[in-house]
Amino acid sequence: MSKVRPLFSLLALALAGCSGTAHGPQAKPEPESAKRTVGRIEFEPCALSGALAAQTLDGMCGTLAVPEDPSKPNGPKVDLRIAWLRPGGRVDPAPDPVFFLAGGPGQAASEYAAAVANALGPVLKSRSVFLVDQRGTGKSAPLDCPKALRDEYKDRDDTAAIAEYAGKCAAAQTHDPRLFTTTVAVEDLDTVRRALGAEKIDLVGVSYGTRVAQQYAMRHPAQTRAVVLDGVLPNDVVAGGEFARTFERTLTLRGKACAADPVCAKRYPQDLRTQLATLKQRLASAPVEVDYRDPATGEAKHDKLTAQTVVGLTQLFSYVPLAAALLPVVVDEAVQGRYAPLAALAALGGESMAGSMNRGMQWSVICAEDADRYVADPADAGTALGTDMADMFFAACKAWPKGARPADFGQPLRSDAPVLLMSGELDPVTPPEYAERVAKTLPNAKAVVLRGQGHNVMGTGCMPKLIGKFIETANAKALDTKCLETVAPVPPFTSFNGWEP
Repeated sequence: MSKVRPLFSLLALALAGCSGTAHGPQAKPEPESAKRTVGRIEFEPCALSGALAAQTLDGMCGTLAVPEDPSKPNGPKVDLRIAWLRPGGRVDPAPDPVFFLAGGPGQAASEYAAAVANALGPVLKSRSVFLVDQRGTGKSAPLDCPKALRDEYKDRDDTAAIAEYAGKCAAAQTHDPRLFTTTVAVEDLDTVRRALGAEKIDLVGVSYGTRVAQQYAMRHPAQTRAVVLDGVLPNDVVAGGEFARTFERTLTLRGKACAADPVCAKRYPQDLRTQLATLKQRLASAPVEVDYRDPATGEAKHDKLTAQTVVGLTQLFSYVPLAAALLPVVVDEAVQGRYAPLAALAALGGESMAGSMNRGMQWSVICAEDADRYVADPADAGTALGTDMADMFFAACKAWPKGARPADFGQPLRSDAPVLLMSGELDPVTPPEYAERVAKTLPNAKAVVLRGQGHNVMGTGCMPKLIGKFIETANAKALDTKCLETVAPVPPFTSFNGWEP
């Protein structure tokens, strides 16, 4: 493992930056030293960090109490945590602030403050950016499961165990999980907007956050100035329901790229899709006990690898571009019977992702909005993942309390608002065709695809500059996107020392 650990250390940094690691201008918010009030929300200096944060950012934090049940304004409250990134050097920011909407569902917006500040650096020259932790995440009444319960089920990953765990977790909640849906969260956002005193807002949504942005623009068109969608999830797509197919598409594209490259083709005569399917089938028949070293701490560990380990790795593969480059060599090693690198990668990814995702809030969203719309596709059985991902994704809904959604929830957004949609060519979660579909009902939209990139690209190449220009002008059609032609894919690693030039 001596050659493996330096590379895993690099991957740990990538995990810390997560899917929006920025390469754009560095934002330099004005140092905070005193309380400030915006509208009727009081903010005070705070340190913004999170489970996947590569750095801590100085910002301002405040809370706003909203009704847990919107139909009962005098009933129990939910305190929403709101982080505020102030424009550098500007005393009087533009009147339309930016609201950043995190992904998941289940991620807290404030925990990505550093990455957001970098990716929206040009925007922060003139506008405030607010990161509202959606109810159920971060410090906004998180729907957490008791640690003892998590420990009890940590080694059980079958669908029956997930449902059982979800039922016990639901019973431990002090808030009603049925009220933690996208629809209620959208009204929270508008309550925050009014409390800040803003007539209109700009929305920047990532992954699941793109659905929140679309739903907000549908319900509050007069308050929506401009929209940025990164890794687009259409309203009519069942979240998690098509993952086996979209992941298969990415494997096919990567396989073709490898076959066309002499070095890659020689190193990997068998494509990644075939190897993943082989490995998954092998581990399903006979799980493997593995000794390895934790790539973050160097501590000796022992774990059991199962077929679900392979399925779980796809989540890491989806969110971290560097993991996509590393996965071929790790899977190839495992196919050859050397499992330690796979165990290390799975442990690193699992620990990092678990700390950034609130499963209770995720279940509240998907059980109310997606589970009953899911129809299994027989073709999934022939993919590398099979039906396992969808089965596990919706397993909790057998026991988790289900909220409601509007009848038109799945309808496409139809709006004259300017919208910038962006996709990674190799995104295994929200492929470019999703953005193209959403753009069809948006006459003032522009969709861009970044070559060789994966899920979430707002911090890649010149995207920060383009986002800044778009927010400034509110004109997607006029954007000159030629600079994106210089964005190049990260080639697959041919060894644990990296890739060959």
